[in-house]
Amino acid sequence: MGVVNVTPDSFSDGGAYEDPAAAVAHAARLAEEKADILDIGGESTRPGSTGVSAEEETRRVVPVIEGIRAAGVTTRISIDTSKAAVARAAVAAGADYVNDVTALRGDPELAGVVADRGVDVCLMHMLGTPRTMQEDPRYDDVVDDVKAFLEQRMAAAVRAGIPERRIELDPGIGVGKTLEHNLELIDRLDEIVALGRPVVLGTSRKAFLGRITGRAEPRARTAGTLATLVLGLERGAQVFRVHDVAAARDALAVAAATLARGWPATTLRTTTRTTTS
Repeated sequence: MGVVNVTPDSFSDGGAYEDPAAAVAHAARLAEEKADILDIGGESTRPGSTGVSAEEETRRVVPVIEGIRAAGVTTRISIDTSKAAVARAAVAAGADYVNDVTALRGDPELAGVVADRGVDVCLMHMLGTPRTMQEDPRYDDVVDDVKAFLEQRMAAAVRAGIPERRIELDPGIGVGKTLEHNLELIDRLDEIVALGRPVVLGTSRKAFLGRITGRAEPRARTAGTLATLVLGLERGAQVFRVHDVAAARDALAVAAATLARGWPATTLRTTTRTTTS
């Protein structure tokens, strides 16, 4: 899953693709790099962010989705939103996947949109809100707690009419977690995989990598990101949310070939996100 942020304030590339034409061109490049999903986001969910209105978010993302389709790019498109109105407009414009950082808690109407439109959904764990999530996050056992939360949210989605086969799960690395929480989740990711749904791993360029490597600039954290992707693949992750699609595919292809002695790289799923975080 490859990232294309159409926001002025995302932590890694905020403002770089705020212009729809630039965002479409970037998405096309990611598709050429063999991204399997383009994840489009119009609202930053970086720590401390305050959010935008549904109208503003829609204004940012719909022209980009329409532009991607008008350019003949057939790659799947994910809309990174927690708002039903935004998801509705994005799906009408050509998106077929909803990536919700609130796991369908942020807007009571969003589950119905997903169910009615027949699109896939990713349910992510987040402690609190983007504004508060990094204020002293605590867990009894971070993996057990995240697993229980995702299991509960998956059950709620099914009750709302979303088939389980359309649900993917994201443990929310870096979202309401300390450095140690993040490392514990990556190390024990197989316990999340055991829930039986594809697991999305979103570690790309995140701050905890900078704390380990000393790389303050997010764009300098590619090598650290690739290490987490390989660890995630080994533990069963199936979808990898990244900014650097070509590098990610290469790292995953080599890791997969080693782990499975010849598993073809074409079986890998990577998602290119035009997103907000």
